[in-house]
Amino acid sequence: MSNVEKNMIIELSAYDFDALLKGFVPANTRLVSDSVVAPPQILEMLARIAAEIGAKFTPSAWMIVEAGEIVGLCSVIRTPENGEIHIGYGVAPSRERRGCATRAIGELLEWARKDPRVRLLSAETGVENIGSQRVLERNGFIRTGERIDPEDGLVICWQASADEQVPAYNRG
Repeated sequence: MSNVEKNMIIELSAYDFDALLKGFVPANTRLVSDSVVAPPQILEMLARIAAEIGAKFTPSAWMIVEAGEIVGLCSVIRTPENGEIHIGYGVAPSRERRGCATRAIGELLEWARKDPRVRLLSAETGVENIGSQRVLERNGFIRTGERIDPEDGLVICWQASADEQVPAYNRG
């Protein structure tokens, strides 16, 4: 059984990013056929961030894969400090509202709880992005405040401990 069949999040390598940017897919996967996972400029930005963070902390980026199909991406988007990793994620528009992001972030939390380097996960959502807020809530993230981001405007700040277990009813 391959990792694609066992896991929903699969580590993205520099080679995988390069393949995605060229329109190819990593082994044993396929792209969503009816929408893009991420526009090229976002893929380029994520590849750059993953390379920078990956020099100090790995893994730093994952594909969100469901039934062999790459439905989204998730990554550490800031260099980890004091055991805190800050994550970002997204799924193809045609795969939104199907629980893919909720399940993927749940799996990411499971990974974090097994990694002794990680004590805390943080994320931010736009105030209007109710779907993303629900993803975090279902996975036990707690709203910790708001801030003004120079690019995104008002965002809600979230955190989840890597030391706590999330109740099973919150997932899915």
